Amino acid sequence: MAATQVTSLPDTRSRAQRVREAAERMPLGSHAQLPSWAGRDPLAILEEQGRSRVPELLPVRYGRMLASPFAFYRGAAAVMAADLAAAGSTGLTAQLCGDAHVSNFGLFGTPERKQVFDLNDFDETWPGPFEWDVKRLAASLEIAGRETGLRRKQRRAVTVGTVSAYRRSMAEFAGQSALEVWYARAELQPGLPRLQKELPKSAREAAMKVVGKSRGRDAAHAVAKLTRSEFGQRRFVSDPPILVPVRELAPELAEDLTTLLGRLLELYRSSLQPDRRVLVDRYQVVDMARKAVGVGSVGTRAWLLLLADELGNPLLLQAKEAAESVLAPHLPSPPLDNQGRRVVEGQRLMQASSDILLGWQRVAGIDGVARDFYVRQFRDWKGGFEIETLDAATMARLGEVCAWTLARAHARSGDPRDIAIYLETPPGPTEAGGTGADAGAAFDEAVADFAVAYADQNERDHAELAAAVEAGRLSAVHDV
Repeated sequence: MAATQVTSLPDTRSRAQRVREAAERMPLGSHAQLPSWAGRDPLAILEEQGRSRVPELLPVRYGRMLASPFAFYRGAAAVMAADLAAAGSTGLTAQLCGDAHVSNFGLFGTPERKQVFDLNDFDETWPGPFEWDVKRLAASLEIAGRETGLRRKQRRAVTVGTVSAYRRSMAEFAGQSALEVWYARAELQPGLPRLQKELPKSAREAAMKVVGKSRGRDAAHAVAKLTRSEFGQRRFVSDPPILVPVRELAPELAEDLTTLLGRLLELYRSSLQPDRRVLVDRYQVVDMARKAVGVGSVGTRAWLLLLADELGNPLLLQAKEAAESVLAPHLPSPPLDNQGRRVVEGQRLMQASSDILLGWQRVAGIDGVARDFYVRQFRDWKGGFEIETLDAATMARLGEVCAWTLARAHARSGDPRDIAIYLETPPGPTEAGGTGADAGAAFDEAVADFAVAYADQNERDHAELAAAVEAGRLSAVHDV
């Protein structure tokens, strides 16, 4: 059963009718509005998420979110999903990332061992209105810009430029064949000639540093950092609560845990293509550990599985719990048989090139609760920009590349012509903006306005979390 592809009954409406109805539901200028809704309680949303997570890791999650308003934003995708749902939508649907903030774009290696820039987090992927991803990206840049000390006009230029790049890119994809859209990807050539041409010297140096560092982030590097040699075998080091080997989680249950994770790996194999099963079969599990990852994901069950071939060469896999998407309560449900499959199929649909070992499975834990997982390689040339350190020029260019990437991902699953025409809809008599060639600027400016308003709201939510920790409602610990 397909889990996430955007499917529906044939739409008998004409394109003109579909776009007209979208514009009536949400005129371009209306995207500036920050809705309010009864009973809004961001902390209650976070606490509800925590009910199904590992209790001892929740203080780590809140501690990471307390670090800054941007860190809070990264962990509060569920809060923003509820806010966006309150505003309504265009009804122009694509496969969404669901958490398209700027730090969820970055570098990784393709099966052809090329380096590409793409979305790299799909825990919340779900079909929905395209503009929700655009707004999350724009707001993240406004929030990050505040933390880097960019002036108001600089931040405005970044967000308007990013939304404009999305709109222009969608128009470009609308004029291409489906195969051209499918093959499009932001591949980084040796020496980064395009970036060298378009970025100032300081930004080029930052980009080159990120690219060079990411090429060293592979299984061998991670194994050297996260394990040590014991009696000729690699074993995960202990760094609780962030990294805890299975043998230490509960010594009396270590054997059961190892058996369960081994079972997960065995079942995961069946979700792979036949040729990739042959590859996985060349490795044996050596050790396993629980590792807290990210910000919003902290508390979900995430395991590292260390494997080795007969020559001792390592392969590091991550088995990560897949919970319900934060978008699911607010949007129609597609056919769904496994949350891990939802993540994997959403990733394959949106990414230009995906991990060859990406798969999924469901396994019952030692508590008897069946949970869904997706499995992937851990740190395969993965890299990203340290957003809080970027200057205005670098952030502006990064925003534009993210926007192109997001537009391409949406064009693969949605109708790029519907979206492109909608984004150029002339504004109504009460809206700001022009007509004809500059009509789309109304969308750019409106989403930039939304980004400012949401950044203000996010700061208030961050302060509310700090107050809750201070009052003892929530516990938080700070880790490195």
